Amino acid sequence: MASFAQTTVVLVIAYLLGSIPTALVISRRILHVDIRCVGDGNMGARNTFHEIGPKFGVFVAIIDFSKGAVSVLLAYAFGLSLGWQFMVGICAILGHDFPVFAHFNGGQGTATSLGTMLVLFTFPTLIGLSAYGIIYVIIKNSNKSLGAGGAIIALVLCLSRQWVLLAYAVPVFIFIPVKLLIDSPRRRAILQVKSIKN
Repeated sequence: MASFAQTTVVLVIAYLLGSIPTALVISRRILHVDIRCVGDGNMGARNTFHEIGPKFGVFVAIIDFSKGAVSVLLAYAFGLSLGWQFMVGICAILGHDFPVFAHFNGGQGTATSLGTMLVLFTFPTLIGLSAYGIIYVIIKNSNKSLGAGGAIIALVLCLSRQWVLLAYAVPVFIFIPVKLLIDSPRRRAILQVKSIKN
């Protein structure tokens, strides 16, 4: 069992890992712009993919995904209980969404959230990710595909009666559109500026 001090350290490390602003670093190095001021204004892999390039978008997705996965693996390595592993996962997500290294103005946390889930419940997450990929190829809409993938993850957890894991997955998925709502005034302003310039 981890001590209180060890648990606290892991929680802080998870938040700091989540706070690494991958898309922001890439956008500043490659285009010398703030990714939060171009495209749809989100500091994430999809915006990076469209505004900077596919290979950079994939790189950002892998790193952001890993931030969540590594955080939960660290909690597991320190012997933290499942409840504390949940808290560590949430700290990593909050770090991405409200990063200390980017003035607390981050992304939606989709990749980081999925990274925590892959470690916490691997099989349901792999099914959901596969469904997301297939649906996206068909409809070309990332948000709807993600919603469908998330619903499938929840369904698998329900069918297997893993209620505790479901109690983690549902709020985490719900917070993704909530974060979009929080960011919407800033992102609308970016779109308005683009429309004026065009």
